[in-house]
Amino acid sequence: MYAEEVAEMAGRIRDEDIALVRERTSIAEVISDTVTLKSAGGGNLKGLCPFHDEKSPSFNVSPARNVWYCFGCGAGGDAIKFLMDAEHLSFVESVERLAARAGIQLRYVEDDRSAPRPRPQQGQRQRLVAAHAAAVDFYRVQLSTAGARRAREFLAERGFDRAAAERYGCGFAPDAWDLLTKHLRQQGFTHDELVTAGLSRPSRSGSLIDRFRRRLLWPIRDLTGDVIGFGARKLFDDDDGPKYLNTPETPIYKKSHVLYGIDQAKREIAKQGKVVVVEGYTDVMACHLAGVPTAVATCGTAFGADHIGVLRRLLMDTDAVAGEIIFTFDGDAAGQKAALRAFEDDQRFVGRTFIAVSPDNMDPCELRLAKGDLAVRDLVARREPLVDFALRHVINRYDLDTVDGRVEAMRRAAPLVAKIKDREKRPEYVRKLAGDLGMEIEPVQRAVLAAANGQPAGGTAAPARPAPATPSVDSPRSMVEREALKLALQEPVLAGPMFDAVEAAEYRHPVHVAVRAAIAAAGGAATAAGGAVWIEQVRDACDDLAGQALVGELAVEPLRIDGEPDPRYVSVTMARLQWGSVTGRIKDLKSKIQRINPVSNKDEYFALFGELLSLEQHARALREQAAGGL
Repeated sequence: MYAEEVAEMAGRIRDEDIALVRERTSIAEVISDTVTLKSAGGGNLKGLCPFHDEKSPSFNVSPARNVWYCFGCGAGGDAIKFLMDAEHLSFVESVERLAARAGIQLRYVEDDRSAPRPRPQQGQRQRLVAAHAAAVDFYRVQLSTAGARRAREFLAERGFDRAAAERYGCGFAPDAWDLLTKHLRQQGFTHDELVTAGLSRPSRSGSLIDRFRRRLLWPIRDLTGDVIGFGARKLFDDDDGPKYLNTPETPIYKKSHVLYGIDQAKREIAKQGKVVVVEGYTDVMACHLAGVPTAVATCGTAFGADHIGVLRRLLMDTDAVAGEIIFTFDGDAAGQKAALRAFEDDQRFVGRTFIAVSPDNMDPCELRLAKGDLAVRDLVARREPLVDFALRHVINRYDLDTVDGRVEAMRRAAPLVAKIKDREKRPEYVRKLAGDLGMEIEPVQRAVLAAANGQPAGGTAAPARPAPATPSVDSPRSMVEREALKLALQEPVLAGPMFDAVEAAEYRHPVHVAVRAAIAAAGGAATAAGGAVWIEQVRDACDDLAGQALVGELAVEPLRIDGEPDPRYVSVTMARLQWGSVTGRIKDLKSKIQRINPVSNKDEYFALFGELLSLEQHARALREQAAGGL
């Protein structure tokens, strides 16, 4: 899996400390910070994979073995590997992050030839996060100074008291060119670290100055709660900068992935199966304080595909569990344009999309200030399906009192109806559209059908393409081989001795052969204690890429038995594994014996006959053993 990183760590963090981190880490808790997990039966959990886009959950977690695997993209590993992939951390950073979470003090190996080695420098991400944490403290203190009076007035004018400002970590960038930069340099952060973090920037003279100045700040956090950037609001008329200024793209801040408020909203989003997407930082604050705790906002960019991916994993947005996505946009032209753009992304969600627009065209912050918390909750409760809003917006652009207006409106609206995910709802929307246009239903049906087939309205529908053939399942023999390998990986203490006693030659599937060889190369199942460490040992010992992927898959795939496996189940499985090859050898021997002349080849004949009797006896024993009850 990541043998290079492990080898690198061998001379730094003690191996027993790495093992302790794995042992004390709850993989389900770590992954739940990013993915909403549901029961998959057999003690396993499942959710939507964070590493590829999917409609149905194929991402599986085995808390008992502290491993995860995605049946969709083939990624898998332990908690360390998950953080490496999900947070783009190095092995060092992942181990240190999990150690801090578990309260483990890591020890570093001493150099045998000299004095103890110094603690290695923290990974880049950890250093950048630490710099942001220090900046949050600095800016928060500055909010109480005399120079921040306008920032405090801005918050108060929008209905946010001191407690609200503290809850969201609001701060103030002072009227100074390099106050934060000097403060962070005194705390040990380097010139390059501050520039890379986006907290400072080079001036025209070449010296380092603060990126934010004379602005109200909101810290922007990732799913885990780490501060990774800032949003800065203009306060003074003589500030010639943009109204909002955000942290630039950095190794830890990717605006297309970031949602403000996600750290506080994620648990309620998963619990309620609902998310409210608003437009600004104050809107998130207003919604949360008004009793809508599922609100989030984008940070300096339009709502897009990467944001959808984050929310779908939290919503568990699947065919079986469809969530609700509610957009709140201003009622002006820009808000309507944003709503229609959101409808274009509707297909990326399995769940239902809605829009909530205030009758007075006020955003949630303005609405709360003018009419109170209840009005904000009512705004969300009065949501309407996004497709209804989109259709009404399109139709209203045309004069429906004229034939040309009605036909053109039909042509423009038909593709929207054709995009509705729930096919059972399309006929109802066809009827609704025909009624709104004042037209007969037949031409509207034809226009929608043409749009669904990628043709202009009024075109002839293309014939439907045949569905691809369903792939065949594994053979019964392959299924038994697979079950035996699962036992060796998931239950080595129980199955190890019997598994190792069966020769590798009993396996026929090429990838199964590779995994069986890797188990032997890792020392054999009988020597293993199980868990994530054992899984990684086997994966690292496997030279076959398909085999490496299969190790992760088998580590989380449920066994084909109700309840916990026992020695009898292992015995039955191993007997069935051997049964196929034994019966095959019996068949070959019988054929060979029939071709031998017992008179001229007397010795060979009786030798083969004796072998046949022995195999048949062995086959009877295996049949009795295999009949022990799967």
